[in-house]
Amino acid sequence: MQKQDEKEIHRLQAELAEFKKEKEEIKNIIGAIGGAKTQKYDHLINWLFITVISSLFLIDFGRHILHMDIPIPPMLSIEIGVLIVSIKIIWMMHKQIKVEHFQFWILSSIEYRVNDIAHRVIKIEKKLTAQSKKEDSD
Repeated sequence: MQKQDEKEIHRLQAELAEFKKEKEEIKNIIGAIGGAKTQKYDHLINWLFITVISSLFLIDFGRHILHMDIPIPPMLSIEIGVLIVSIKIIWMMHKQIKVEHFQFWILSSIEYRVNDIAHRVIKIEKKLTAQSKKEDSD
């Protein structure tokens, strides 16, 4: 009985070590996809977009309300604003695709693990059924 307990403890320790290893791998993958490392870059890009759009708005505001003479044609600022907003939308779509890909990868990994566990359970059930039939016949 004590040997079985030792084997069980050893098996649980091996599973725990495997879990920790997988946890570190997932942490590294999340970092590579866009975790904490890219957060500063994202904030910088967002502030850049906000600054440019706000500047264009203030330039046009000065032109129309304050009647300032600004050498940039009025339609150019609108076109630049539309271009910048379009680029931002494309950038956001790209980021969303990366997130969806990661979610798909995680779900596929979970499905693989669940199927593996289901196969193990079926094997265990077959062994238990065979063992119980053997005990009943004895």
